[in-house]
Amino acid sequence: MLSSTGMSMAESLAGSKGHIRFPVYLAPGSTGGCGKHYREYVAARGHSAYAMTPFNWATEFTICGISLNAPSQQAAESKAMQSCQAARKQWKVSTAGACGLAASK
Repeated sequence: MLSSTGMSMAESLAGSKGHIRFPVYLAPGSTGGCGKHYREYVAARGHSAYAMTPFNWATEFTICGISLNAPSQQAAESKAMQSCQAARKQWKVSTAGACGLAASK
């Protein structure tokens, strides 16, 4: 049996989906970067967050933002939201809806 006294190992968050606020839906056959970014979010070892616009069935697209391995969960959430909002401005798509924090860890 192995034990450690007074030592705590840093737990990796890799593979964890974290705290899910709403389901992340990626349309089958998606060619954009949101699917790639979500996989990067799940694989990230540190505090990370994934923000996206709600899936729009009429136009079948989402806009997303990501923050990986931030110093804290709150910092990751803030940066992911900023990234998503910047992407909305860049693409100038009014039908995408507002960015929301989908998941963070």
